[in-house]
This record gives sequence, structure tokens and C-alpha cells, in this order.
Amino acid sequence: MKIVYFSHALTSCWNHGNAHFQRGLLRELQAMGHSIAAFEPADSWSRQNLIVDQGQTAVSNFQSQFPELRVHTYNGTADVSSALDGAQLAIVHEWTDPAVVSAIGRHGSSTPGLTILFHDTHHRAVSDPAAMRAYDLSAYDGILAFGQSLADVYERHGWGSRAFVFHEAADTALFHPASIPLSDRQGAIWIGNWGDGERTREIQAYLLRPARDAGLSLEIHGVRYPDDAEIMLQSFGARYRGWIANACVPQAFAAHRLTVHVPRRFYRTVLPGIPTIRVFEALACGIPLISAPWFDCEGLFRPGKDYLTAASTEEMSRAMRDIVADDSLASDLIDRGWQRIRDFHTCRHRAEQLLAIATSITPSLEEALV
Repeated sequence: MKIVYFSHALTSCWNHGNAHFQRGLLRELQAMGHSIAAFEPADSWSRQNLIVDQGQTAVSNFQSQFPELRVHTYNGTADVSSALDGAQLAIVHEWTDPAVVSAIGRHGSSTPGLTILFHDTHHRAVSDPAAMRAYDLSAYDGILAFGQSLADVYERHGWGSRAFVFHEAADTALFHPASIPLSDRQGAIWIGNWGDGERTREIQAYLLRPARDAGLSLEIHGVRYPDDAEIMLQSFGARYRGWIANACVPQAFAAHRLTVHVPRRFYRTVLPGIPTIRVFEALACGIPLISAPWFDCEGLFRPGKDYLTAASTEEMSRAMRDIVADDSLASDLIDRGWQRIRDFHTCRHRAEQLLAIATSITPSLEEALV
């Protein structure tokens, strides 16, 4: 079938962690034989910030890294009718402009055979509900929520069984274990954007202090770090490396002994159980992972097997030292984490799930899958 995806930015992953999943999902759908058309605004905040930060070349690199994906850009409001011509399934990411979201809904109302899904991968439904009310989803057929707790929010707002849990996953064509021996890996790495101070205390308690106390070098990648944050990193001896292209993350992980999951507070409290994309990426890349307090209430992974947990600065530092000192422990974490990703959390798994969701809403789509 023809599937159209409206993204905030496929060509840029600057402060846009979901770009990894979107790219991998569309690649898998295309590999399964479907016709894929992707659209994004030419002036998205992710794309524009990437150009300011890294130059136009960083955007151009997307095509060489993902040659099979063709992304159409538009200015202002998209020509929705042309974009959706002949499409049977449309997915609209939640950072899409509300005017475009509404236009897609209106087009869907007058187009028999077109199923439209809204893809929500953020906490704004609870952190900024006023902003989310700007989206007219009345003509949409369903919600793809990247966690049960977020799906529950939509259910409470009247979506009922049309709110589907649709977690992120790893693009294993790109994210997979490296063949670099543990003996050649050094120190810790953390990849994460600073954001709006949602986890400043947690970064200190579960990353900076433990790495310093364990005597580990620490390399940090990400964007939106204000000057005071960079000064704080330096005070703990961490090396701030700035932006890293998502396609380069596997290589960066492969050079290090371990990494840490530091969830944002919304994913510990109001929307529990939603992991960041970095969990999927780390386990897929075969780097031992230690998680700060986070309740995996959906059972996506196996704490203590796929990754270690730490409830305090002292426990985190101890876990770091254990992984460095014990090759057997590190190897077990690598093997089990990769197995869990391979068995349950690849973009192919999600592509198959997406098609199952679409056909459950619109049974006639089954014909397109034969």
C-alpha cells in the first residue's frame, strides 16, 4: 500500500530523538514492499537549529546515510491533497503544525479508504495540554502513543480502544553490537539533550557524581546545554562533545565501556514506563547499560538481566565499577540486552504492529497486504 508519513524532521535529529525510530520504521515498511512518501516542513526547528549548529552539510549527510528514504519538504502548509493522493495509510507526528494536522483530517473525511493515525512521542499531553488542544484530531482514526501511560491519557479523553500503544524501537540495520573487544573500550558515555532542566538533579546524582567517584572518564553528547550546564560538566571532569548525528551513535557507543539511562521526570512520574530511545539504542549496540530509578511497568525489558539498576549515587558508582572490573558481567549484559532487542524491539516488529493496527481499524486494508 502507499503509506505517507508527516514528520517534524526526518532529515534532522537535532534535539529530535524520535527521528531514529521514524527513519527505521519507514525503512522497514519500504523493505516489506510498501510505497513510502515522507514529508516535513522546510523550516522545522530541528532542521534550522542543525544548520545553525553544524551547517548545511549536516542536513545533506542524511541522504548519504539513508539513501533509500526520500523526504519531500514543504513551506507553510503542505499540499495535503497531492501528498495523500493514492495513499491508504497516513501517519502524522505530533510535532507537525496544527494547521497541517487539521488539513490532513479534513482530507481524510472526504477520502474513503484512507486511514489516518496521530503519532504521539512526547509528554506534552500532560506537560502542556493547552498546546495539544490546538490539534484537531476529530477526523483521525486512531492514536499511536509511545507508552501505555500516554495511551491511557488519550483513552480518558474519549479515544477508548482507538488509542494504541506503539513503543519506539531500534533500527537494527544501523544499531547492532560492534565487534570491538571489551578490553579496547574505555570509560563511560552519555548521549542526551539538556532540555528544559527536567533532569538536572538526576544527571548530577546518577551520571556525573558516580562516574567521578568510580574514576571513569565520561564523554557527553547532546544539544541545548546552556553555559552553566557546560560549566557543571567541566566541574565533574566530564568532556562535553556537543551534537552527534544519530547515525554516528553506534560508533560512539562501541568505543566505551558503559552508558547510563537517566529518564526525564515525566517518564518516572506522570507517564511511567516509557523509556527513552537511548535504552533501545544502547541495548541494540551492545553497550552495558545502567538505569537510574525508572519503573518498567510494561515489562519491555528485564531489569538485572538486560541492564543494571541503581537507586542512589553510591549504587550507580558501584555498578559502574563492577562493569569495568568484570568482563563476564559486561558480556552477559551485552548478550541479553541484544537478545531482548532482537526478539521484541526492532523497527521490523513495529512495522508489523503498525500494519496490524491499521487493518484492525480498516479491515479492507488487508487486501493491500496480500
